[in-house]
Amino acid sequence: MWRKASRLVRETRARETRRQGQTEAPAASTTTTAIKGRTQTAKGLLLTWMQLAVLVAATVLLNCTGCQAAGRAPPEPYYGRYIGNFTNFAHGIKGKIYAVDESTLFVKSFAYDGTGPDAFFWVGKTPRPSPEGYIIPYPEEYSGIDPPILQAHNRTDIILRLPMGKRIKDIRWLSVWCRRFTVDFGEVFIPPNLDVPKPRVLPEFKRLAHGLRSSNISVLDAKTFYIPNLHYDGAGPDAYFWVGNGSEPNIMGVKVPNEMGSLEPLRGYQGEDIEIQLPGGLTVYDIDWLAVWCVEYRHNFGHVYIPRDLDVPPALGQTKITTTTTPRPVYSNCREILPNRLQVKWELQGEYIQIELFGQITEDQYMAFGLSGANGRPQMAQSDVVVAFYDTNARVFRAEDYFISDLSQCDGQRGACPDERLGARNDVVVVSGDRKNGVTTIRYKRLLQTNEALYDTAIPIDREVSVIAAIGPLNARKEANAHSHTASDHNQDDIRINFGARNDHACKSSLYDVKDESGPRPWPTRKIEGVRKFRASIGPTGGKRGYTAITGGPSWGIAWYVNDLLIPEITVERGLSYEFIVEGGNDPSQPARYHPFYITDSPEGGLGQKMGLEARKQKAYAGVEYDEDGDAIPTAAGRYCEWEHQTIDRSAEIETFEEYVKTLVYRCAEGEPGYLNWTVPMNAPDELYYQCFTHNNLGWKIKVVNMGASRGAHIGSSHLSLYGIMTVISLVATRLLFRGSVLA
Repeated sequence: MWRKASRLVRETRARETRRQGQTEAPAASTTTTAIKGRTQTAKGLLLTWMQLAVLVAATVLLNCTGCQAAGRAPPEPYYGRYIGNFTNFAHGIKGKIYAVDESTLFVKSFAYDGTGPDAFFWVGKTPRPSPEGYIIPYPEEYSGIDPPILQAHNRTDIILRLPMGKRIKDIRWLSVWCRRFTVDFGEVFIPPNLDVPKPRVLPEFKRLAHGLRSSNISVLDAKTFYIPNLHYDGAGPDAYFWVGNGSEPNIMGVKVPNEMGSLEPLRGYQGEDIEIQLPGGLTVYDIDWLAVWCVEYRHNFGHVYIPRDLDVPPALGQTKITTTTTPRPVYSNCREILPNRLQVKWELQGEYIQIELFGQITEDQYMAFGLSGANGRPQMAQSDVVVAFYDTNARVFRAEDYFISDLSQCDGQRGACPDERLGARNDVVVVSGDRKNGVTTIRYKRLLQTNEALYDTAIPIDREVSVIAAIGPLNARKEANAHSHTASDHNQDDIRINFGARNDHACKSSLYDVKDESGPRPWPTRKIEGVRKFRASIGPTGGKRGYTAITGGPSWGIAWYVNDLLIPEITVERGLSYEFIVEGGNDPSQPARYHPFYITDSPEGGLGQKMGLEARKQKAYAGVEYDEDGDAIPTAAGRYCEWEHQTIDRSAEIETFEEYVKTLVYRCAEGEPGYLNWTVPMNAPDELYYQCFTHNNLGWKIKVVNMGASRGAHIGSSHLSLYGIMTVISLVATRLLFRGSVLA
């Protein structure tokens, strides 16, 4: 409460300070100074009273119990709209009931002795509880045909989802009901016209940079955002989902895990529907905006504002998030099956086993793990394995149940076939997946004993069993192709695991600590010589093959493209003039699209960010003027043109820059380009740089040579002869003028 009140005071003080700075003129005399001092004292007193008034008003607002509609968070703890308490008739029924959303109820501190022979949660729309109702299954996930009978509970918090698409407005009561003897153990009635919390639909992301866009974003509950049709090129080097307070996204924000629960920099998205959850105790009532933000370079790629009048469901875990609602397990079992390439972790969960594979694989590879086809040795034929991989087409992690009848490609009847292609069922359920630092992680579960005796082997938990593992390429059908027969691609020795064991932890280190030496080869530096006219626009950095590989320095996701080449090395000659057509943006109010062009001796650039001694460390040779206060002003800014990804950044999979450019499309905003005409000084150093005035690390080298020294220069013998003649004429004219001045 006081934190928010203090923020109001700070914002008021900042506004008053800005007003003072804009309206107060310098003192002209001692008298004027004294008057100004008294005036400022009076203003200071007035500001103190204003701050006190704001603080009191904020305190009153924050203590208001009926302010939810005015944009305040509901009182904590928040469970939804209160319905009432259970009325107990038998078996000690207790609990407070809340409406979470249109189809979900929450029972706080539910109690029941569990001795009813056929008791269930029961709802209906008759005037009172009766046999004319239906069961709300609890727990919601169960095995078998019929829902389980309600067990004993002692102050248990329970989430109940109405079945068959029913909504709270369709029922009149909730009961703990004995179906066999038609007895009502306890009941609560739903108030008519109950206004239940509902998800809130927001606008789409504001489109500012890196192709970020989406459809309308929804606030599903107090912690969960649904972002449909998300597009982002993935080229930002340090970009995250980001939330915070204030009128615009700023550095005082908080990272939000992605849809996989990871805090790694965001990957590219191509029209995907995702859900993300606010971290820790943070809720939508605590924030003013959701953005995609580059932390390293402090840039906003796009955002959406959070309204103050939210009345959304509480975050009780009722919103199905595939990667974050279930806590990530802490495994006590781990084996490294392929050294430095594949690790397996597992734990038993009742009738299920949950397995997590960690593999040093690329996006066109799979990792396979399962039971060997022969106990006592590693045998692929007649084995039952799970093939796990990242589907680059569907942009999802997959785990497929396979039966390998023999070592051949699947023809639909024999070979290394997914069970579904054999007419059977995929008994594997993907729980989550992630990919970072070259390691793909896929967590899945399956029954220890399935109902498919032909293609699935039961996993024993009372003894050791031989296992197999492999890493190999995916084919065009996204199915497993034959792997290489080396020790790094499949286990050649008999490895046995007792899946019922505990603390079988033989992994000595994490695969994330294994350095991947198989990164993509960088593209060679492009060079431009003998050219006098250039066009400079913006484009992506080319991932690990591009800017960083060429320069050895960091990038923030975009770079200069000169004559359609990514940061080429330009050769210029002293004494000659060059023209640069600049299309890096000319609107300072959009910093992510404002990149004035200038020439400097700094390999970093970004003169507009520098102050004092740091600014004096670099010298600008073109594209900058200085005002009367000595501040640098950019002069070469024009409309914004950018090479954009048609889909996502594919630099990692494309060997040459020429092919990479074909995955981009060139788009320009309305307006005129800027122009920079530069005559290279005769005393220019041998190496300069073209850079962005407002940001670091967008450009690269300018090689400065003497006139005529550049390879391919447009100075032939006739040009050199003409240059010599002009030089002679110039010397003669100078001599005559000098003689005339002496005679005068």
